[in-house]
Amino acid sequence: MAKALVIGAGLSGCEAAFQLAKRGISVELYEMKPDKKSPAHKSDMLCELVCSNSLRSDRIQNGAGLLKEELRKMGSLVMECADKTRIPAGGALAVDRDGFSQEVTMRIENEPNICVIHEEVTEIPDCPCIVATGPLTDGELLKSIEEKLGEGLHFFDAAAPLVTRESLNMDKVFAASRYERGSDYLNCPMDRDEYFAFVRELVMAETAELHGFEKEVFRVFEGCMPVEVMAKRGDMTLAYGPLKPVGLIDERTNKRPFAVVQLRQDDKDAVLYNIVGFQTNLKFGEQKRVFSMIPGLENAEFVRYGVMHRNTYINSPGKLDTDFSVKGSNNLYFAGQITGIEGYIESIASGFVAGMSLARKLLGKEKIEFTYETATGALGNYVANYAGHDFQPMNINFGIMAKLQNSPRNKQERYTMIAERALAKIDEIKDNI
Repeated sequence: MAKALVIGAGLSGCEAAFQLAKRGISVELYEMKPDKKSPAHKSDMLCELVCSNSLRSDRIQNGAGLLKEELRKMGSLVMECADKTRIPAGGALAVDRDGFSQEVTMRIENEPNICVIHEEVTEIPDCPCIVATGPLTDGELLKSIEEKLGEGLHFFDAAAPLVTRESLNMDKVFAASRYERGSDYLNCPMDRDEYFAFVRELVMAETAELHGFEKEVFRVFEGCMPVEVMAKRGDMTLAYGPLKPVGLIDERTNKRPFAVVQLRQDDKDAVLYNIVGFQTNLKFGEQKRVFSMIPGLENAEFVRYGVMHRNTYINSPGKLDTDFSVKGSNNLYFAGQITGIEGYIESIASGFVAGMSLARKLLGKEKIEFTYETATGALGNYVANYAGHDFQPMNINFGIMAKLQNSPRNKQERYTMIAERALAKIDEIKDNI
């Protein structure tokens, strides 16, 4: 039986290990937890969700929604576990954080072709291998990667706080999703005076001190911009961003608030809620003080404060191929955010492609070309062929997919046609996959 190593048991590593195993490859899956954890990890389980519990939109007219549907069609383990543990989140796919990790852990540990080894790997082995150690890769392994690929780049990522539902002032909070798509979110409405008072304190609040390498380069990925950094861009930035009231009507007043802070359910029992868009690097005491100004959060119990951490990624263009293999190497692949893709779903997709591709290579089968007509293929094309001078992490979006020949002017029609073309392409190749 052919053998392969997968280093890292997060979203991409678990997906890659499963895709190898289901094709008859014997897999050793290395995970350094529980003996060693990164600053952002808390759980001992596999596939831990560090930041949000949302896997974003489930509509195929959205890049993330299309990518999820492609993965479902192709037999993704992690997507199957996400769907099984989903909790209400309007038009998005959100999961019970612990339930999701438990489900993936159980499936991986019960897979006969996978042996989970709880041990830190400090250098890239000389054998068929997928490195899926995530954006917090550091130490000797990072040095080993840099020796093979060149200097690592880095940016900063941030996580939002969690509060308990029972501590909320429900007299001020109302349940609704945007554009009357259910009532899965809790909404904290702000009038004009409340909003500007909040912004004023937010921009003046004290942030946590940066240490060591953090002082060298302070680069924040736009999709995870700390709320205090965003607020400093202008008084109305939040009102047009994560606090935008568009599509939300408070039925108690029959009016749209000036601004709205949304809370998203974080566990299956609806005990914990995530403050949407509130990734932050404020000191914990400042988070309590400033975020308690939000109507409904006056006495909120914070079970997790927001944190910031470094995310590391390699300069992939010219180094990785579209299947996430290292150009010129012998059976070495990367997967997950370390490749320069950003997001949960994107990490799952890269793990799927890397695992499936390495398995086919070991079995002497031809490489599958997804092409960038699909969302899956567009991610591989981005990391392999980006032609700009400042390679940055990228979420899946229709902008990096192949354009339509006769594109309608209406955006929703255009996105629907792109999605239908992508899913038809997946249907063509999924039997080979």
